[in-house]
Amino acid sequence: MPLDPETRKLLDDLAPVIGELDEQTPDEARALADEGMVACSGPGDPAVTTTDQRVPGPGGDLIIRVYTPPGGRAPLPVVVYFHGGGFVIGSIATHDGVCRDLASASGAIVASVDYRLAPEHPFPAAVEDCWAALEWVHAHAGTFGGDPSRLAVAGDSAGGTLAAATAMLAGERGGPALRCQLLIYPGVGVTEDQASVQDNAEGYLLTLRDIVWFMGHYLGPDGDAQDPRFDPIFATDLSRVAPAHVITCEYDPLRDGGQAYAARLRADGVPVTERCYAGLIHGAFGMQALVSASRGMIRDAAAVLREALTEQETATTRA
Repeated sequence: MPLDPETRKLLDDLAPVIGELDEQTPDEARALADEGMVACSGPGDPAVTTTDQRVPGPGGDLIIRVYTPPGGRAPLPVVVYFHGGGFVIGSIATHDGVCRDLASASGAIVASVDYRLAPEHPFPAAVEDCWAALEWVHAHAGTFGGDPSRLAVAGDSAGGTLAAATAMLAGERGGPALRCQLLIYPGVGVTEDQASVQDNAEGYLLTLRDIVWFMGHYLGPDGDAQDPRFDPIFATDLSRVAPAHVITCEYDPLRDGGQAYAARLRADGVPVTERCYAGLIHGAFGMQALVSASRGMIRDAAAVLREALTEQETATTRA
């Protein structure tokens, strides 16, 4: 399918502004991302209320922003959300609109995690933070109106990788029990020779050069790219992880990796649904202020979460 026209306009508008990531410092990239991500996602649903929780983490306190949708009756299901940004950029602030809209559309509380970023805090700092956040949410969900028996993890891009990693750890460690892992174009199972990487290496926001820049900062000089916490596709056994819904986009270099991970989960006996969005690019889930199809992605993801987190379901991280 041809590139979505609204996405084409957005790319044309961004081209003279964003430059090449590998010519920027992480701080320069963050400053640009803070402005751009917020502009693309918009303010989100103002009826959703928020509170910030300061919780203990392995490297110091973490902030978890709790989004509560209007009209729900406690206890509500909880989605622990990990923001994207290549492990280097992004924050709970850049994904505020996304989390507001996801909470509003799903009827679930969304708990967004401000994990540590590379290169100041290289792998496995982000994974350790996200695991600590998941454990805290499970233990304390009742204090903010959440139901710890109806719990999911979700994330976009690097956050999708972190959601997959935390779901893997939950399976290995016998809990917290998860109903669902929502993986939005995760950076999992990606190799340079994949058709999606070759075909979309330039011109569609996330470039191959960007991927190399992000991974270099995150993994650092001593990291192991085949550590399952870095890329869960290298796990020996994924049979105990929660059911997954994997979202990919046609013009995304990470497309084939996400689909390979979905296939690996199925091979290990995990229930998986997936959808590839034709005409869209990496980052589309956070473009709802400018791209009509992106609003549809959030509605679709919310429907998946609603189905997974209904009262009647049985928690499905398999111990």
